[in-house]
Amino acid sequence: MEVDMKKEIKILLVDDEVDFLQPMAFWFQSKGYSTITATSGEEAIQKVKEESPDIIFLDLNIPEMDGIQTLKKIREFNKDLPAIIVSAYVDPIKMKEAEPYHISGVFYKGRTLEEGLALLESVLRRHKKLQKE
Repeated sequence: MEVDMKKEIKILLVDDEVDFLQPMAFWFQSKGYSTITATSGEEAIQKVKEESPDIIFLDLNIPEMDGIQTLKKIREFNKDLPAIIVSAYVDPIKMKEAEPYHISGVFYKGRTLEEGLALLESVLRRHKKLQKE
């Protein structure tokens, strides 16, 4: 991806663990992407409405409204936003629950940020290709 295109890409990162959220935001910014952060489902929904991100990294286990409930509400008004679920571990039941809400990928905490970047770029390429069809 060209640097100019990266600057146009806005990533919404949603996680209640600030120790994970802030370094991830900084890292994506260092790679030329624009980032916005949210620490709750309600805040994420508000940011999607106000800031129109191009993609969302959404923690599965945020308190009050979990990632699936948050994505369900986002899908009520934005069906096309690519969503990458973030989780510390594989929860097959939760992942099955998430299927109807069109998950674009899963990023497991503990993986490298380079793997997160590769996933991000893969999802963005796939999404852009689908928009052209």
